[in-house]
Amino acid sequence: MQCCETAERLPKDGFEEQAAFFKALGDPHRLTIIAALLRAEEPVCVCDFTAELPLNQPTVSHHLKILRDLGIVKSERRGTWVYYSLTFDLRTRVLNFLDDLSPSLAVAH
Repeated sequence: MQCCETAERLPKDGFEEQAAFFKALGDPHRLTIIAALLRAEEPVCVCDFTAELPLNQPTVSHHLKILRDLGIVKSERRGTWVYYSLTFDLRTRVLNFLDDLSPSLAVAH
């Protein structure tokens, strides 16, 4: 086997979207936010995140903005407060991204 044969097996598509998604999940505070939203039956007020996380309000807002910009959460203003919820089935999106990495190894889910 020649070393140049390996290059043919490299994916032609970039994985920028998937990398940004997994990078967002790689932060413990954002994972805490996502875990709270997964457990919540109703949208969660931003004040609940600022009260429970060891972060100041601008930092919590920054984390929520990253999740919102990636389409992981959506927000809804109610008076002076903003409420957050997930925009999709997180498990399905993670599995779809993993399938994108290796479609030939896709597992039934």
